[in-house]
Amino acid sequence: MPTLYTMPGTCSLSPNIAVAWLDAPVEVHTMAYGDHKKDAYLAINDKGKVPALQFADGDVLTEAAAILAWLGAAHGGDSFARDTVLGRKEAEALSYMTSEVHAAYGGHFGPQNFADSDSAIEEVKRKTYDKLDGHYKRLNDTLRDAGGDWYLGKRSFADTFLYVLTRWIDQTPLAYDDYPELKQHMSRMEADAGVQLALTRQNMEPIG
Repeated sequence: MPTLYTMPGTCSLSPNIAVAWLDAPVEVHTMAYGDHKKDAYLAINDKGKVPALQFADGDVLTEAAAILAWLGAAHGGDSFARDTVLGRKEAEALSYMTSEVHAAYGGHFGPQNFADSDSAIEEVKRKTYDKLDGHYKRLNDTLRDAGGDWYLGKRSFADTFLYVLTRWIDQTPLAYDDYPELKQHMSRMEADAGVQLALTRQNMEPIG
């Protein structure tokens, strides 16, 4: 049985939710913060990041979007097939969320990686939050235009990653009230049994 490595507060919550939605035969192993930098985990994923999915034969798959794609292909049946309009749009949405929105958080989680002086670090933060605001407005409008319930009009793995990104607003100066569709989506997700199970497995609490 594959093992999904997760850690509280991270984007690994997204495939954790997907495992719960699919009732997939995957063991979820939640590490304490900091364990991702220890030798035992680095031997599994030398990137020192989560998520990672380790198979019984020792093969390891990293990156949330890749793990979600495998889960859908292996356990999703027709509902999560990629060779459909919904599946193609899901791949597009996850690519945007992981490569653009998630990546934009670099200036929030590690502004010192982009500047040295205190004033320059503050400028990095300001530009980061301006950029994130633009992303969240786009996500909010896309959700609204799709009907407001699900990001693509029907439930997909894009909703699992959107939920992660929406939770992270709480860590920034941005305000949930500026993105009402995202706020409602977060509440809807937190009423979902699969999301609740994933939160419990990852030692996390609902926000909304």
